[in-house]
Formats: sequence, structure tokens, C-alpha cells
Amino acid sequence: MSKKSLLSIHHSPLFLVMGVSGCGKSTVAKALSESLKIPFIEADNFHPETNILKMKNSQPLDDTDREPWLQNLAKELLQNEKGGAILACSTLKEKYRTILNSLIAKPLQIIFLEGSFDLIKNRMEQRAGHFMPAHLLQSQLDSLEKPKNAWIFNIQNDPKTIHLQILEKIKMTTENG
Repeated sequence: MSKKSLLSIHHSPLFLVMGVSGCGKSTVAKALSESLKIPFIEADNFHPETNILKMKNSQPLDDTDREPWLQNLAKELLQNEKGGAILACSTLKEKYRTILNSLIAKPLQIIFLEGSFDLIKNRMEQRAGHFMPAHLLQSQLDSLEKPKNAWIFNIQNDPKTIHLQILEKIKMTTENG
């Protein structure tokens, strides 16, 4: 079955690849976007400058900071709803995912990337040029509410393996209904 027919069966899906900073959301979401030939949306690009400055200054975001950001993301999903899209976004709390889902017509298929503190911290310390400092990881893990009804993938596997596992899950899901 071709990837194009996967999408036609799945009716132009909207995917949310989520998890804490450093778990590989963007890498996995970009690979899925390329494979499925649907747009990739990087949530970090939708943060207002005040949010970025706050994180750069080692201050975790609060719900007030996140609300306009989530609304902007929902608008972007709506623009891509007809053809499908893949959003890479932390959406740590259930209420954030609820906000996104309440503002769009189709439900998001959630893909949750999870891993150990040490693995994620190590990855964060290895990357260059990202505004999220590794010492804020614990605050993200403290805020994380594991999603219900999500496809869960362990990041001990490399991003290519996770990407292939997700494609297989899409195939199985579309074949079974």
C-alpha cells in the first residue's frame, strides 16, 4: 500500500507528535511529514518573543503564556485540516491538547514520545542553538500529563526506527478501520 493511499484511507489526518523538550518531536515529525507528503508544523516557531525570552532566562512558561500560542497553533492546523498536517508540540498537559482539539473539527492523532530523564537531558546538552535550556527539563517532566488514547513510542529507539514504527501503526490503523 502506498503512502498516498494511507492518507486517503485515513482521511487527511492531523497528527500531534508530543513530549518534553529534547525527546525528538521535530525530527520524527519532519520525517513523517516527508513520508506522508503533508505539511510539518513546528510549534516552537509560533511562540511569541516573550515566551522565548522567558525560557532563555530559565523561566518555565505558565498557562497564561501558552494560551495564545495554542490558539495560533490551532489556527495553523485549521488551515491544513483538509489535506492533513503533522504538528510537533510539547502539549504537556491534557488541557493544552483539549484546547487544540476544541478549536479544530478533526481530532488529533496523538503520538507521544517518551524516555528517561537521563537520556533526554543528555540529548538536550548535545544540541546547539535551542532556546530551551537542559536545566528546565525537570519542570517539563513535572508538568507532563501522559496523554490518553495516544500512540506511545520509547525514544531509546533512534528517530528512524520510531518513524518506521509510526508508519506501520498508521498502516495497521487504516487497514483495520
